[in-house]
Amino acid sequence: QVQLVESGGGSVQAGESLRLSCAASGVDYNFHCMGWFRQAPGEEREGVAAIDILDRTIYANSVKGRFTISREDAKNTQDLQMNNLKPEDTAVYYCAVTRWGCPANMEADAFEFWGQGTQVTVSS
Repeated sequence: QVQLVESGGGSVQAGESLRLSCAASGVDYNFHCMGWFRQAPGEEREGVAAIDILDRTIYANSVKGRFTISREDAKNTQDLQMNNLKPEDTAVYYCAVTRWGCPANMEADAFEFWGQGTQVTVSS
């Protein structure tokens, strides 16, 4: 049974940083694509960043230059470093993985397994 556990959420002021982590367990292989999504109240779920097994990355335009996704296959983990946070980054953040390639536009339906989510709140 695949299990994804996120950590690192919290409440910060605008301009500050947070680092989210996600650990996958229950498998003995690495997922081809690992990604982060977020969902604010009343909004649709949005793809934030994704990274494939060759370390090629995709970012949403809204986070380019501020967020960095990384992975450590030896530990089956992925991180999301979030710098210069803005109030509009406030959301529940979910990690997700798939055994297949990263979808070009980060469609959520392409990801097979999901974490429970961690809250990120940015105040102005």
